[in-house]
Amino acid sequence: MTNEEECELGDMTPEEFREFGYRAIDWVADYLKDTERWPVLARTGPGETKSQIPSVPPLESESMGDILDDFERIILPGITHWNHPAFFAYFSITGSAPGILGELLCSALNVNSMLWKTSPAATELEEVSLDWLRQMLGLSEEFWGIIYDTASTSTLHALAAAREVVPGLNAREDGLCGSNVPRLRLYASEEAHSSVEKAAIAVGIGRRGVKRISVDEQFRMNVEALESAVEKDQRKGWHPFCVVATVGTTSTTSVDPVKEIAKICSKHGLWLHVDAAYAGAAALLPEKKWVLEGCDLADSVVTNPHKWLFTPIDLSAFYCRRPDVLRKAFSLTPEYLKTESGDGATNYMDYGVALGRRFRALKLWMVIRFFGQRGLQKRVRQHMSWAKEFAAWIDDSPRFERMAPTPFSTICFRAVPPDMDDEHLDRFNEKLLQAVNETGEVFLSHTRLHERFTLRLAIGNLKTRRDHLERAKELLVKEIEELSG
Repeated sequence: MTNEEECELGDMTPEEFREFGYRAIDWVADYLKDTERWPVLARTGPGETKSQIPSVPPLESESMGDILDDFERIILPGITHWNHPAFFAYFSITGSAPGILGELLCSALNVNSMLWKTSPAATELEEVSLDWLRQMLGLSEEFWGIIYDTASTSTLHALAAAREVVPGLNAREDGLCGSNVPRLRLYASEEAHSSVEKAAIAVGIGRRGVKRISVDEQFRMNVEALESAVEKDQRKGWHPFCVVATVGTTSTTSVDPVKEIAKICSKHGLWLHVDAAYAGAAALLPEKKWVLEGCDLADSVVTNPHKWLFTPIDLSAFYCRRPDVLRKAFSLTPEYLKTESGDGATNYMDYGVALGRRFRALKLWMVIRFFGQRGLQKRVRQHMSWAKEFAAWIDDSPRFERMAPTPFSTICFRAVPPDMDDEHLDRFNEKLLQAVNETGEVFLSHTRLHERFTLRLAIGNLKTRRDHLERAKELLVKEIEELSG
């Protein structure tokens, strides 16, 4: 083989990478500077992006210049811009600049942190960055941390660990079918995330094994109803084994009374998992430490820096007070992965389903260092301050009513034109949401509270300003007037 032929089998040359790398970085910098030039919500129809891309892969090499051109021409029109400062849907997130650079370096290194040996720095940085975050949130030193991709995956691992300590059950070896233990029962509130049921499906509990507990007027789990359900199930022959409490429910961001729930779990020997994926970040603030009150009594806690700590998706921080149980549930080492790492070395592959693991800790470490604790606190505090202002505007307006408390930065509300019953109000608010989102200037989402169609506005993007919220108000009022007319 000639030198020329060998070169054809290689990668992009350093010179080409530098040329197109500069172009990509320039594009990212311009994008972050002026994301508002794009409509927040993609306006393409189903199949529109796909129709512009050949249905068969290219036989020959194509130039990176043409590929980047097509990225802008074909891909961007079909993107919903989560990094837009007026993205107020779901839970507003930010892929911050230091986090983006962390992703770039992560991709360049392309390491697999399954074992300590396969990249010692990746493992040890994960340990350090998660301990930093633990300290910032005020969680006990008893908690050991690991990074998964999303809170859904974290909850799955929590349920698997909870299942592992059920007396008389050896699900790891025999599965649930080979057990003499009664059917397992899991408890979560009516407002808990759907990932709890998905995790129950995955670990063999099934949806019928999930008991939804009623909530109070502030959408928090009813503790008396929980204890009653546990005792009733025990009498009926179920085996209660786990409770999932939520700090920042998906619809309303309500906070379950974790401390009281923990007492019930202790009394009945139940694993307590706390889903603080969204609102856990609020505990960065001294005045919001109460949101994690009782979590030190939990067996596991999850929070997502990719939601409200400006870390590019995906990064979910899972903390467990009993990592030995988590390891027991998942550790399985084939011969080719057996290594002599020495004392104190962590092999993260032993603590989860995934063998291959991205170097996610790098972007979290860079985000924390770049903003610092005080910088993160100021930004989170500002978002909550604006949410209070918006909520006050809702409360003061005869056109709207607030549908839930606003403990953090998410406001639940609906329009209430006069002389409409709830059924007509639901239809009106659906049309209002569609009309506001179709402007391309803002993007809101919805939920249902007490069976009523409810609008949600979530504040959490680094580049959101007060004028974006003022524009959201203007659009809501304008569209209400047009729909009413």
